[in-house]
Amino acid sequence: MFLNYIKNFFTKRNVKNTLSNVKNQATADGIKTVGIVFDASYFYEKEGLILELVRNGILEKNIEILVYKDKFKKSEILDIPQFSLKDLNWNASFKNQEVTDFTKNKFDLLINYYDIEKAPLLLVSQLSEAHFKVGFLSIDKRLNHFMINTTAENYKVFMEELFKYLKILNKI
Repeated sequence: MFLNYIKNFFTKRNVKNTLSNVKNQATADGIKTVGIVFDASYFYEKEGLILELVRNGILEKNIEILVYKDKFKKSEILDIPQFSLKDLNWNASFKNQEVTDFTKNKFDLLINYYDIEKAPLLLVSQLSEAHFKVGFLSIDKRLNHFMINTTAENYKVFMEELFKYLKILNKI
């Protein structure tokens, strides 16, 4: 327990220190591929979130999801990539190859769907090579290009606002 606290502390410090080196990679191209990082510890509407993306013109085959949970049950088997604090090394890198592959993927849009700062989630978002990153206002402002002021439970409001502003920005 105490070691997890220390690991979280050092990972958050590492992320915050390297956020000043973030380069703006936003492009004028449209949104075709979408990556979603979300915290399944308290948000369970994954299907609703995907459905809202599909309704707004994103093909389901172009959507990739990465799920974070604080603790996984041994009997629990998910068909989507998942990670937890145990997949994080002490030097702020991931042991899980699925997480590494997700961060190397150059998405047109990365949706950071979590509103509580947890070290592994912040690190995935920071390491991602996505061109345009969207998240919640409660997360560090330097991590995302665009932030929406709502809570994670209101995914419909989040998606309405997201696509309203993506149309204004000529991303879709």
